[in-house]
Amino acid sequence: MTPALFRVRRRSEEYAGTFTLDIQHKEGNPLPRFEPGQFNMLYAFGCGEVPISMSGKTGETGGYVHTIRTHGLVTQSLERLREGDLLGVRGPFGQGWPMHKVDGKDVLIVAGGLGLAPLRPVIYSLLSGAQACRSLRLFYGARRPQEMLYADELRSWSAQIQQVLSVDHADDAWSGAIGVITGPLAGTEIDCDNTIVFLCGPEVMMRFCIQTLTGKGLPDSAIYLSMERNMKCATGHCGHCQWGPQFVCKDGPVFDYGSVKQWFNIRAL
Repeated sequence: MTPALFRVRRRSEEYAGTFTLDIQHKEGNPLPRFEPGQFNMLYAFGCGEVPISMSGKTGETGGYVHTIRTHGLVTQSLERLREGDLLGVRGPFGQGWPMHKVDGKDVLIVAGGLGLAPLRPVIYSLLSGAQACRSLRLFYGARRPQEMLYADELRSWSAQIQQVLSVDHADDAWSGAIGVITGPLAGTEIDCDNTIVFLCGPEVMMRFCIQTLTGKGLPDSAIYLSMERNMKCATGHCGHCQWGPQFVCKDGPVFDYGSVKQWFNIRAL
C-alpha cells in the first residue's frame, strides 16, 4: 500500500517533545472515516514510517489529527514538519474501541500520559451524543501538570465529564490528586454489572489498573486496552507485531482484556 501525500494543515506543541499535527490530503480529497482507536502509518521522507493513533474527531473527513511523542529518527523528522510541509500517510488501520457496546453503560476512560491521545476520539464521540452511555468518567494521570495533553479541552470537558486528574510530581498551583492514577481509581465506586472500561497508557500502568479494576469485581471482558507497539506493515503480513496468536496491527490495537490476558501477563512478550 503506497503512502498518500498529505500536507500539514496545523501544528501545535503540547509540551516539550510532544506535538499534534492536523493533516489533510495534498489535493484536498475527502478522507475515509476512521473509528476511535484506529491508527495511521505516518511516513517521514528519507527516514521511514511509524504507527500513530488517531486523536481527532471521527466525523471529520477533511483531515486527520495525530498527537506524537518524539522518540527515534522518524518522530524526530515528523517533529520538524511545519505548516505546508508534506508527509506520507497509510491507513486507517486496526480494530478500534467497541463503541457499539457503550449504550446504557457507565463508561470509565483511564489514560496515562500519551495514552489520552487514542482515547480522545472516544470522548469526542460520547460528548456528541453519537452513543447513549449512562455516565462518563475520565481518570487521567501524567508525570507533571505541564505534561497533561489537551489542557484547554480538559478544562472545557470538566463541565460535562466527571474527571479525576493526577500527577506524579505536583507544583504549588496543582489542585488535583498526587500519585499514580490507580490510587483514585481504587477509591471510586463501580457498578461491575454495568461498566465498561477503555484503558490506554504505559503497559506497567495498565497492568496495575487492571489489577485494581478486577479486584473490584469487574469482569475481564469489560476491560478494553490499546496495545500500540511493534507495528511495521500495519496489515499483518510482516509478523513483526505478532503477540501470541494475534497481530497487534490487524487484530488490535484494541483488545478486550479477557482475550489477551494470557499474553498480557507475560512481561516483555
